[in-house]
Amino acid sequence: MINSTTVKVSLCLSAALVSLSFPVTAEAAKETRTSDVGIAGITQTLDLLYSTASEQVIGEVESLVLKSDEISEKQTLTQVESPYANLGISIAENYVNIRKEPNTESDVVGKLYKGCATDILATEGEWVKIQSGKVNGYINAEFLAIGEEAEGLIDDYATKYATINTQTLFVREKPNTEATITTMVPLGETFLVLNENEGWAKIMIDEEETGFVSKDYITMDVEFEYAVSIEEEQAKLAAEEAARQAEAERLVKLAEQQEAARQAQAQSNSNNNTEKETSSSENISSNPGNSSVGQEIADYAVKFVGNPYVWGGTSLTNGADCSGFVQSIYSHFGYGITRTSRDQAASAGREVSIDSRQPGDLIFYRNSSGVVNHVAIYIGNNKVVHASNAREGIKISSFNYRTPYKIRRIV
Repeated sequence: MINSTTVKVSLCLSAALVSLSFPVTAEAAKETRTSDVGIAGITQTLDLLYSTASEQVIGEVESLVLKSDEISEKQTLTQVESPYANLGISIAENYVNIRKEPNTESDVVGKLYKGCATDILATEGEWVKIQSGKVNGYINAEFLAIGEEAEGLIDDYATKYATINTQTLFVREKPNTEATITTMVPLGETFLVLNENEGWAKIMIDEEETGFVSKDYITMDVEFEYAVSIEEEQAKLAAEEAARQAEAERLVKLAEQQEAARQAQAQSNSNNNTEKETSSSENISSNPGNSSVGQEIADYAVKFVGNPYVWGGTSLTNGADCSGFVQSIYSHFGYGITRTSRDQAASAGREVSIDSRQPGDLIFYRNSSGVVNHVAIYIGNNKVVHASNAREGIKISSFNYRTPYKIRRIV
């Protein structure tokens, strides 16, 4: 009986017979010389052997081809699924113009500022077709880091955010479940990520409040700034000019109020009248609630969303901290309130319940030690506007983006 493991078959069919080898006994060899039947038997055996061996080799070759196809397919899928394969980041000194066509004579349709990201759609010589934000056009490739080079710049220019994906999540003082709970944050609220530990993310809640949340209950996103179209840039400039005018009007009005107060004080002193005309929070607190004025205040405050946060600042355009923002908003409407969030929580207006909140009310928050360290203006629909932190500036958040402490009504 022929042992199949001794059979060797060449892939070249013309040499198949020569490449066959198997053991033949002396008796079999003798039979080959003396009997046609023996020759026929060996021929049949060779035919069967060739057929079996060929099928085996073909099967193995087909298997290798299939495996090769699978490897190629996996490699292709890996390339397609890479999140940064078509990423471009501007490395221009300030910004690079985005052109309608791939030449410097074409119309400018937008700008890609340094560090802003784009999708790479195609390459045409030294030009790259891109899609960034609402802008579609062409940029010279020399102003872009692309693919792996762009991936290396992510930590420099991208911002990481954590979105809460559970109903209520504890924020802890340290990255472990035994640490003190500093506050609670609600489902759907998004926070800036400062850094990551194994299983934990440190988030910035607002100007003085940070803490750790478990990665099991958040969704992490990496966000870039994108190109701005010419129309968007013009609208932004117009909004900035409107904000500057509003700030100028506020300062003029404040000066008028201060002068009126000075004159009223002088008149009061001359008449030996102890009743003073003032806009202090003590007098304001006796006024009945006025929801229409509160809504007007809230609407005015929203105009400054996107402007910078500056510690100790009171400018609605150049920068304010949380209490400075509140003080400046209310001074525009003729209300004088104290400067710090702690003092505002103690004396500004009158306290009302959280359930009875209305636009214009001040919502206060405190740290794990029980000290008030932040204030925001309620604007309705369960939202507040506040000077949050240096990275995000004046922004809109859920009123319970952290645990509210108390509410005070000024109007």
